[in-house]
Amino acid sequence: MAVYTKISKREVSYINKKFEVEKIINFKGIKQGIENTNYLLKSRNNKFILTIFEKRVSQKEIPFFMKLMDHLNNLKINCPKPLKNKNGNYLIRIKNKSACIVSFLDGKDKKKLNLKNCFDVGKIIAQIHLSSKRIKLYRKNSMSIKNLNPLLNSIKFKSKKFVNVEKFLKNNFKDIKKKWPNKLPSGIIHGDLFIDNIFFKNNKLSGIIDFYFAANDYFMYEIAICVNALCFDKKKSKFLINKKKVKNLIKGYQSIKKISVKEKKSLNVLCRGAAMRYFLTRLYDYTNTPKTALIKIKDPREYYQKLVTHNNLKTYKDYIS
Repeated sequence: MAVYTKISKREVSYINKKFEVEKIINFKGIKQGIENTNYLLKSRNNKFILTIFEKRVSQKEIPFFMKLMDHLNNLKINCPKPLKNKNGNYLIRIKNKSACIVSFLDGKDKKKLNLKNCFDVGKIIAQIHLSSKRIKLYRKNSMSIKNLNPLLNSIKFKSKKFVNVEKFLKNNFKDIKKKWPNKLPSGIIHGDLFIDNIFFKNNKLSGIIDFYFAANDYFMYEIAICVNALCFDKKKSKFLINKKKVKNLIKGYQSIKKISVKEKKSLNVLCRGAAMRYFLTRLYDYTNTPKTALIKIKDPREYYQKLVTHNNLKTYKDYIS
């Protein structure tokens, strides 16, 4: 979540006319995240999230995200529910961009997950993966390892902070693509499950938000994304893998859905690929985000460290013991 597109009372008045909701009396931009513009909308008795789609989100793919969240709600997965406007559509236009309103999810994100939290995250991931078998939707993962070449080639390695990074990235990218697994169990994954997309209430997991990178891909790739995003601890300026968190994440997942031997063998290269993805997107954003955007830029060097960590691990057991 972020704020690229500024709105005023005029846009809020337009939203009030388009949706059959209690009159919105207050709105505030949300800084977290890096992809779309988001606002918290408040009426007297309710809260909603307005999302204005920016950047990497393809217009033709937005209905996939709306339908997915609607289906997941119907299958009792706690996530935001998209509202339909008076014309029965999910989407409206704001400042010549597609936008939607979703229900507000109770709870808030945590700065750091404990082992029990990791177990619970593993469970809800498995529940989403099992639910995806009942949802007849498909979206190709635009951020899979096979689609990152254009992004890599578009990055300008001019900053002194990233001397020698280009060679490191290209060598790793080539090796990861070569070792990428074939024919693992797959279906719809969340695809971007960072700590600020997981909400807790009274220390219990209350739901998952931000499904705008959801796509069809390997279920184990989701776990690899979560290992990178949730199972490293920051100590001073270093990011160190916490194997107890990895173990609890996987235990929680396997309490709902089993992981095959082939999937376990693929964990290392999938973790390397996930680290590569976020290293590249953060490098791109670091060099291309407008200075006027109300956004907190994330440091790409975090994922350089994580990629180096995965390069020094090999087997599934290296992650849990």
